[in-house]
This record gives sequence, structure tokens and C-alpha cells, in this order.
Amino acid sequence: MTPTESAVAEWRGRNAVDSDGDKIGAIDEIYMDTETGKPEWLAVKTGMLGSNVSFVPIAEARESDGNVQLPYDKQQVKDAPNAEADGELSQEEEDSLYRHYGLDYSEARSDSRPPQGQDRGTVGRDTSGPSTDDAMTRSEEELKVGTTRRESGRARLRKYVTTEQVEKTVPVKREQVTLEREPITDANVGDAKDGPEISEEEHEVTLHEEEVVTEKRTVPKERVRMGKETVTEEQTVSEEVRQERIEADGADAAEGKAKPGRR
Repeated sequence: MTPTESAVAEWRGRNAVDSDGDKIGAIDEIYMDTETGKPEWLAVKTGMLGSNVSFVPIAEARESDGNVQLPYDKQQVKDAPNAEADGELSQEEEDSLYRHYGLDYSEARSDSRPPQGQDRGTVGRDTSGPSTDDAMTRSEEELKVGTTRRESGRARLRKYVTTEQVEKTVPVKREQVTLEREPITDANVGDAKDGPEISEEEHEVTLHEEEVVTEKRTVPKERVRMGKETVTEEQTVSEEVRQERIEADGADAAEGKAKPGRR
């Protein structure tokens, strides 16, 4: 059941959600059937920073927890055929949109546009297209810049083993043989004559020395951990934005203040 105009009058600015309750975008405008005056389309801002507008049939839309729930999934809405949110949907645009949503479209349907105020009377006539009202709307593009978070890389701690040569000087002791000679005296003559007068003998002395012994042990030296900090830098972006200009032709044309209106 299609909601009435009074029921959807306050839907502008509300969030549109899909059949699963996922947010699609914010409702920017409500387009009415130009013949019946009934609501027919929702213009929903989608994409990053609401830079795109997708049109969704308003039929079967309903309020749900302060949002407007649509009987379509989020991706189907985002994949809808492009249509300019220029104040009016042509029959060709409506036909393409209805087929995208699996609905029948009749050529008897009129174009759709947002609700208009009372007719103030048209001064002159439009020469570039269908007649509208007595004013032009001058628009310009505004650049909106935001940020999005993405993964820029990964860091990890890795421990590996290296080998180096260490030299240390250590004092070591060793024993060596020395000869001591003493003359024969009355005190030692007895020891000198003890034994045969002439003989062959051997005397053995055991010598000792120190040798270097090494031992290695593992000693903890420090602990290392990773942390994160956020730094801020400035980046400059440059984009072209378009601006409309309105000028008057004719000898008697005078510059005046622009009046609200639409294309």
C-alpha cells in the first residue's frame, strides 16, 4: 500500500533501511506523481559522504523505529540505474527504475517530481525545454572531504640468533723443573756417600699446569615490546567543482536578486 502524502511529509532527512534493517542512506527528497499528486519515489543519498542519489519506489515503504524501511536489499538500491536528481524523473528514467525493481511500468504514468508550491504565474516561456516557472535555480558543486580508515601495513617483532667471537685473556700457571746445586760439606757428606760409589740412577718429578676451561650461561638482558601511537599529518586534495552562472541577454536586461525556484 502506497503511503499518503501527509504520511510521508516528515520522511525527509530520515534514514532509509533495507528489508534486513541495514542502513541504506538518508532520504533527500520525495517525488510525487505529477497527475495524481501521490508519493511515488524516494530519493535516497547513498555512497561515501552521501555523494550519490538512488531512487526507490515508495510503494510498500513503511515506518520502523523512526526509520523508513524499504522492501529491497541495500545492494539492489545502490545498483539502481542512474537518474539525475534534477527535480523531475522522465518516463524513460521511471521505466528503467521500475524494471530494475521488478515492477511493471505503464506509459500512461506521468513524470514524477518533488511537490511544488502554488503557481505564481509564468513570466515569459522556456526555450530550452519544458516550461516550468518564472525562475532559474543556480546551483554549484561543493567539495566535501572526509577520511576513511584502511590498513596501511603490519609490523611484527622477530627474534633471531647471531654468533660473535669473544676474546678474553686469562692467567694460567704451570710447573717447570729447576736445578739446584750445592757443594759437599760436613753436613751433607753422609748423604752424598750413601749408596754405591759408581752407579746409574734416574729421578722423576711430576709437573702440573693450569688449563683454561670455558663455560657459557644465558643471561636475560632486556625486554622489548611493540606499541602504537597515532600521528596526524596534513594532506592537500584538489578537485574541480562546477558552478552555474546566470546572465541576462537583451539591451534592457537588469541585474536583480535571484528568486527561489527549480530548473
